[in-house]
Amino acid sequence: MTAEELSKVIIKGMEEKKASDIVVMDLRNIKNTVTDFFVICSGSSDTQLDAIADSIEDEIIKIGQGNPWKSEGKSSRQWILVDYVNVVAHIFLKDKRAYYGLEELWGDAKVTRIG
Repeated sequence: MTAEELSKVIIKGMEEKKASDIVVMDLRNIKNTVTDFFVICSGSSDTQLDAIADSIEDEIIKIGQGNPWKSEGKSSRQWILVDYVNVVAHIFLKDKRAYYGLEELWGDAKVTRIG
C-alpha cells in the first residue's frame, strides 16, 4: 500500500469520528523528514481524541495493514500520535494544535485541507 493510500484510510478513520480541520501534509520533497505524510486533525474532547485514534487503527486493521509501529499520547489525551512509519497521524485538542503549530513548523510541505 502506498503512503497516499494509507493517508486516505487514516482520513476515513478520522471522519468516522467527526474529526475537524483535517489536513494532509506531503513531506516527501522536504529534506531530512522522517515520514512521507502527516495527517493532522482536531477533536473537541479527550474522549473524542481517543475515539479518533481507535477509529484510525480499526480502519487500518480492516485493510490488513496491522497495528501502528508506534502510538503515543493516549495517557495524556491532548495530542495523540499514531505512527505508521511512512504516514503519521496527529490528533490534537484544538488549543494544543494551535500551540504546537505543526503546519507552521513544516511550512514548506504541500498542504491539502480535507475538512
